[in-house]
Amino acid sequence: MHDIEAPAAAARPALPPMARRFRGFLPVVVDVETGGFEARKHALLEIAAIPLDLDADGRLVPGDPVHAHVEPAPGMAIDPQSLEVTGIDIHHPFRFAKPERDAPEHVFAHVRAAVRRHQCQRAILVGHNAHFDLGFVNAAVARSGHKRNPFHPFSVFDTVTLAGVAYGQTVLARAVQAAGLEWDQAQAHSALYDTTLTAQLFCRIANAWPAMAAPAEADAPAAVSPPPDAA
Repeated sequence: MHDIEAPAAAARPALPPMARRFRGFLPVVVDVETGGFEARKHALLEIAAIPLDLDADGRLVPGDPVHAHVEPAPGMAIDPQSLEVTGIDIHHPFRFAKPERDAPEHVFAHVRAAVRRHQCQRAILVGHNAHFDLGFVNAAVARSGHKRNPFHPFSVFDTVTLAGVAYGQTVLARAVQAAGLEWDQAQAHSALYDTTLTAQLFCRIANAWPAMAAPAEADAPAAVSPPPDAA
């Protein structure tokens, strides 16, 4: 009696390091500025996003940013106190705001390109109080009927939690400073500035655990299945 050798399993194509590092998710740092705190009631006024990248040593670094000012959608409220905090003048002639449907698509196209480049399956939102940002993104998507939102609908990486664990600080300015980064209060509450500093903070925290670098292909868990609308 002869043993019959089982056929060799087909080798999986090698995934790029970023796709292995986060199980097929690409972290994308997002910040929104708004007309209030309620995503279904208050206007989205500004959005910025920075997909993360890997340097030659496999360390996370901020990638290229994308940013848009947003015209308040019809019927959405704006709390004057929110404008005092953000300093946004919605009537400024050089604001060059995009309609609410066009502004997210401008950001989403940039994010989808980064997802494809890293051969990931979907973006996952990184933010400081991330569910606030995701709530406004999802609300804008629902109002405009977008079918190609690249972000996971509910999962996030929140730097409030991460910074609280890493540095004992939950306020963005204090967490950034505790991480040894520079904070300019004069630029705070600009979506692009806050996104940039949040990206640097997330990278600083994530890179502190070198053992969590991208696993070997044989040890990497299966990537998440792509959603039908993420292409």
